[in-house]
Amino acid sequence: MFEILQSGGWIMLPILLCSILALAISVERLWALIPTKIAPPNQLAEVWQKVKANSINPGYLRELKDSSPLGALLASGLSNSRYGRDIMKDSIEETASHVIHDMERNLNALGTIAAIAPLLGLLGTVVGMIDVFAQIVDLGTGNAGVLAGGISQALITTATGLAVAIPALVMHRYLHRRIDSMVVGLEQESVKLVDALHSERKVAVKASKQK
Repeated sequence: MFEILQSGGWIMLPILLCSILALAISVERLWALIPTKIAPPNQLAEVWQKVKANSINPGYLRELKDSSPLGALLASGLSNSRYGRDIMKDSIEETASHVIHDMERNLNALGTIAAIAPLLGLLGTVVGMIDVFAQIVDLGTGNAGVLAGGISQALITTATGLAVAIPALVMHRYLHRRIDSMVVGLEQESVKLVDALHSERKVAVKASKQK
């Protein structure tokens, strides 16, 4: 393995760095985007029980906000629920934009790696081919083995760049798709709270008018 890296020349160093960064970002995002971390099971039901028990207070809202992305959306909605349904939904949407930004952390870097890794490989191949043609000028074309070896070494960087770029691109697309699916789930859970809360209030208002 070391011999392959060495034969590719100095351009293999940034390609290797790209591979390390891509792996680190992928592992970190996979860990951060575990579904139960984003939207803990039964969290909406627990919040609704608190609402029914009239035990929502600033301390609980801060705790809920820090518990998970779903908790942040629910806390934002509850904090503005007294201003009406539309304001409540607007506050949830505003918080959702921050949540999505946090969920997409480092994905731009991963996409950049997927884009530049093959370019770095191509640059290494071009530099290698320049060296090969320089040898042809100095030594002629009599030694085909030396020329073939130089060309194969030049192509190593392109192959390595593609080997880094392809998994990085696949992971970039996969993580974006995963985030999109999670965001839909978060929105659905938040809308359930909005609908339940304001439906409850409408029933209470009607009951009070009948009295």
